[in-house]
Amino acid sequence: MPMKNPISRRTFLQSSAIAAATAATTLAGSAPAAGQAVPESGKPCPIKLGLASYTFRDFTRAQMIGFMKQLHIYDLNCKDVKDHLPMEPAEEAQALADYAAAGIRLHAAGAIYFPKNDEADIRQKFEYVKRAGIDVIVAGDPTPDSLKWIEKFVKEYDIKIAIHNHGPEDKYFPSPFDVLKAIKDLDPRIGFCIDVGHATRANANLVDAIHAAGARLYDMHVKDLSDMTKRESQVPVGEGLLPFREVFQALIEINYQGFVDLEYEIHPEDPMPGVIESFAFMRGVLDGMGYLPRTASAGNS
Repeated sequence: MPMKNPISRRTFLQSSAIAAATAATTLAGSAPAAGQAVPESGKPCPIKLGLASYTFRDFTRAQMIGFMKQLHIYDLNCKDVKDHLPMEPAEEAQALADYAAAGIRLHAAGAIYFPKNDEADIRQKFEYVKRAGIDVIVAGDPTPDSLKWIEKFVKEYDIKIAIHNHGPEDKYFPSPFDVLKAIKDLDPRIGFCIDVGHATRANANLVDAIHAAGARLYDMHVKDLSDMTKRESQVPVGEGLLPFREVFQALIEINYQGFVDLEYEIHPEDPMPGVIESFAFMRGVLDGMGYLPRTASAGNS
């Protein structure tokens, strides 16, 4: 499906420069004087940026691969939407071959939903992820009764479960702290995917939530909001109110090993302008914190 507003190289560079400059000059609490840069730490950036394929849910796998190359993003949290990662084995195998040929690595699958206490249904989903060679399932809205089967299969398959909080509308897991209550006594491979937008709308402090999750934080979904209580107020990352410098710093403090995946849920018919702005802003924040950029060969630039 062609984009309504194709992005030229000039537009890409201009938007990246503007967002990066904005990030570098508006960091709360430690912004340098005008015209001065924060000295580089000399260390590679500890934050790994990735993409949630739901961002491009109206686009085919081939189109999404093209967009990812333009973004210099090669790490994907892939979902069974459009033809991104079909659950049918032969179609799944073709998708995996396409990603491998493009140099794209799949680090998580989902969100995958577990709406019922059904052993066969849950096993099928673990088999789907095992075939893909993925070791993290981002789990959407598992029912409390399904957790016993999820724990059984986490042990059997040695695949991690990252429960995704979905905000005030979520019956079971509005915030990461609700996830914590449910899993604190379960196998440590059952952990968190903190969605910063939904967590904020559920009145969760993001820095506290990251520290509470600790070593059981297996994935992050990021977006931004212009109103901390309204789902429909989503904007490109950097245009809203969420504290991304503090979020990144908290992740560094817990030695987070997973990915920070952009899940851009607005403008599904033409997401690239906002996606470009979002990645440019996050890279600008990290640059402003003094970290060297990750190279494309490492999955990010």
